[in-house]
Amino acid sequence: MKGLILAAGNGTRLRPLSNTRPKPLLPVANKPIITYGVEQLYNLGITKIGIVVQPGQKESFEENLKIKKQDIQFHFIYQQEQKGIAHALKQAETFIGSDSFVLLLGDNLINESLEPLMTMFNHTDTHATVMVTKVATPEDYGIAETKDHQITSVEEKPTQPKSNLAIIGVYLFQSTIFKAIDSIAPSSRGEYEITDAIQWLIDNEFHVNYVKAERPVFDVGTMDRWLEANRWILEQYPDLTHHEKVKNSIIIPPVKIGEKCKIKNAVIGPYVSIEAGTTIKNCHIKNSIILGGSTFKHVPYEIVDSIFGEKTKFIAQDVSESTIHGLFGDDSSFIFSNSTGNKKKK
Repeated sequence: MKGLILAAGNGTRLRPLSNTRPKPLLPVANKPIITYGVEQLYNLGITKIGIVVQPGQKESFEENLKIKKQDIQFHFIYQQEQKGIAHALKQAETFIGSDSFVLLLGDNLINESLEPLMTMFNHTDTHATVMVTKVATPEDYGIAETKDHQITSVEEKPTQPKSNLAIIGVYLFQSTIFKAIDSIAPSSRGEYEITDAIQWLIDNEFHVNYVKAERPVFDVGTMDRWLEANRWILEQYPDLTHHEKVKNSIIIPPVKIGEKCKIKNAVIGPYVSIEAGTTIKNCHIKNSIILGGSTFKHVPYEIVDSIFGEKTKFIAQDVSESTIHGLFGDDSSFIFSNSTGNKKKK
């Protein structure tokens, strides 16, 4: 069995950070999103993993996928145009061949064991097993209608949902899925939908079943979802090793602090992850993500609900405010001072 991760999306809702790196490489609790999926595939015994990327992004993935598993073989596959999940999957047909395979979406944070997926797939003569979860707004998802442990229909973002079970981007397919993709047309938005391919399997009497997710699966597609995923992972895997990295500071768990950080006279937490090489002095930060090599000094107000790109410089003096929050790209610089009579922001 092989693994396949789709990682060629544009990540438009996380710009400007997704302008400088693919969205699956953005960190959650100081680890790239995609590594959570890779680890789950490896735990299932899968060592041959294809990754569908945009041309020119292979080097970024190779640099960030430093998984300490020597027997994993990554195969990079290019998607020249972004025409939907089924289209991205089609690019990997040669890599998959006649094997069955687990398909993951690279911008979904998967912290769920895939063993139940495998068990359900092997339990019956099925051509597809998908993972579903109950959602509050089914009209925003691909929704599955079920009967007797089988999926009887799927619909992408239905106006009148037939259930509240959303398909969440974890699949196990036989290679017949490629025949299904060849048989469907683009949707009204011009994309080849994986839900249409699954419906083709159902319509042609191929068995499609499902398992329910036991843990949250996060589509890290917006700043709020990214922060939510970061909070959840920090809660599940608290880091108790950071206390020697700080001086005269208060750490309110859960917090993740990378290597070679310098933190002094600060209040950090809860729900903060800080990548390596960051300096923080005289600041109060909570529910935020700070990427590597950043500098924060003398900020007299609370920084909350924010994401800062690599090498951000945030320096303030003699400023009286209460809070600041937002999404700030790599190499941003913020210098605040009342001495000039105004606030400068670059």
